[in-house]
Amino acid sequence: MSKAILSLIKPLHRPQPKTSRKFLITPHIKELANEVCEILRTQGEQWEETLQNRFFEEDIAPSEVAHLVFDKVRDCELGLKFFGFVSQNRFSLDGFAYSKLLKLLARSKVFAEIDNVLLECMQSEEKLPTREALGFVIRAYAESGLVSKALELYFFVLKTYDALPQLLACNSLLNGLVKDGNMEAAWKSRNAKKLIEKRWGKNCIPNIVFYNTLIDGYCKRGDVKRAHGLLEDLKEKGFLPTQETYGAIINGFCKRGEFEKVDQILKEMDSRGMEVNAQVYNCVVDAKYKCGFVGEALGTTRKMIEAGCKLDIVTYNTLISNACRDGKVQEAERLLEKALNSRLVLNKLSFTPLIHAYSKEGDFERASTLLVQMTECGLKPDLITYGGLIHGLVVAGEVDAALTIRKKMMERGVPPDACIYNVLMNGLCKKGRFADAKQLKLEMLGHNVSPDAYVYATLVDGYIRSGNFDDAKKLFDNIISRGMDPGLVGYNAMIKGYCKFGMMKDAVFCLSKMTNRNVYPDEFTYSTIIDGYIKENDLCGALTMFCHVIKRNYAPNIVTYTSLISGFCRCGDIAGAEKILKELRLNGVAPNVVTYTVLIGSCCKEGRLAKASSFFEEMLMSKCNPNDVTFHYIVNGLSNNTPCAVSRTDCESGLHKPMLLDIFGRMISDGWRPISAAYVSIICLPLFKQDARSCIAVD
Repeated sequence: MSKAILSLIKPLHRPQPKTSRKFLITPHIKELANEVCEILRTQGEQWEETLQNRFFEEDIAPSEVAHLVFDKVRDCELGLKFFGFVSQNRFSLDGFAYSKLLKLLARSKVFAEIDNVLLECMQSEEKLPTREALGFVIRAYAESGLVSKALELYFFVLKTYDALPQLLACNSLLNGLVKDGNMEAAWKSRNAKKLIEKRWGKNCIPNIVFYNTLIDGYCKRGDVKRAHGLLEDLKEKGFLPTQETYGAIINGFCKRGEFEKVDQILKEMDSRGMEVNAQVYNCVVDAKYKCGFVGEALGTTRKMIEAGCKLDIVTYNTLISNACRDGKVQEAERLLEKALNSRLVLNKLSFTPLIHAYSKEGDFERASTLLVQMTECGLKPDLITYGGLIHGLVVAGEVDAALTIRKKMMERGVPPDACIYNVLMNGLCKKGRFADAKQLKLEMLGHNVSPDAYVYATLVDGYIRSGNFDDAKKLFDNIISRGMDPGLVGYNAMIKGYCKFGMMKDAVFCLSKMTNRNVYPDEFTYSTIIDGYIKENDLCGALTMFCHVIKRNYAPNIVTYTSLISGFCRCGDIAGAEKILKELRLNGVAPNVVTYTVLIGSCCKEGRLAKASSFFEEMLMSKCNPNDVTFHYIVNGLSNNTPCAVSRTDCESGLHKPMLLDIFGRMISDGWRPISAAYVSIICLPLFKQDARSCIAVD
């Protein structure tokens, strides 16, 4: 149906309700209509001939009983069969018959036939269906998602009859418009109701369902102000808001984090003697968690219990999920136990957060136990459940165990998606098992799972890790030639390859190419290129790229800063490295173990043990734990440069002698071998620092 069809009829006046017939509906006519229905149901191929004979015997036109037949037959196929019979025999139906037929078709939602009937019956005013019948069609369209057709017919009824369709039809249309996101049309239909109300009186006032639908729609769209205005409007008209009304408004305010207004609505509900149900409380609790108000969320849960509102499975799932997110896995376990003891029906959301949390912690035994418990409850683990377990195993380096889980999930009818395949391939590549990763890709294609940008990036990275740059570039070029977007991860993988093989011009060209295609670099992109320049001993190139990063208002991360520090140290420019160290601190970036280790190693190689020891002590004071390389540099530095380390006059003028050198010097004076003295000095340093702080406190 289209606007062109609806415009076929343009009544010159308001159609009057048809209340009389050309003849009386006698018991005999009713009996004939029943007989016609029976013939349609039972006569098989002979039905048409049988009907013709019956109507000839009675000397009655089929069109005279059509409205009764359509009303009684209840089967749209039989109704259409009779409609075809009447039409083929050139009998003309009136508006009543068309109305009954449209109601029958609307109940069965056979829209092609509805459109055909509407096209025919709108040829003249005599055939025009009733407002009630068109209301049935509007409902059928709206409830089946054909909202635009319903809206066209709605305005046609409004224009033709100067009256609205029935309330149920209006509400169905309104609900469809709201679900479709067409709030402007929904608002327009509401304004039409207001005009009718003014003209015809209060019988046309929308009911509470009408208001609830609009309020819910505006809240879901984020227009809470308009929704709240409707709440005030309905109260002015004498309607009492329902749980659904308040629930929709509270949900809207929760999404915006306006919890003061939420509290006002809850107080209003309380003043009206309305109990707040679990659904409303759950909405508030979830919103407070999402806004980071953990204490307030738990407070709302306590209020819920105090008000006598039982926690349902949604409440428990929210609490379990957020406890897991905050690392409180034991608390989440207790909540799961409480939900079980409360005889609530658990679902996937009850188990999945715990399985993910234990997988992250590396407790795969407990995660597997919960997976088994989940299946024992009759729940089928889904992609998210299996995905969390597989990801945890891969991160822990247990790639074979992750592959076993993949096999089990496939046996249970849950095929992996591109994300799970990518995690597995990534794990295999990092283990150097690139052949197995390629085999997984073939399996993936065999199961009609299309690789995404992340999968291709993993394969490009895998080729590069295995030293096969040519195949990596061939795959990358193939992705682009096929019109696929490698995405940021794909470009980053290729840039990493260029840098690894010292092809810095190609890396910069790739950077230019990605920005031209509206794929914008991130911190990893820039830090990779800067690190590439440093490894090629091109400090000038690295600094040029660093300036480019600053100009583009990117905040360099610790990896970028550490690469630059390494570059200055390679050139023997410790002062330049210290300037970078100072800058990163001013920008709120904390040095990490790699940063300190690079500085300590360079100072030790230069024989600047006082500076190296100062960095080491600063590192410990910052609670940054040294690694094996750090210890190696310090021990070798002290033992290989013992004369400088124990010298009374410091190697670097103006620098206070670090405590580490002081301890080391005393031990050498006491006859300790240099390497042993170095180890013991490092071990004793924290104790000496603690004693020094105690003495300062006493003074």
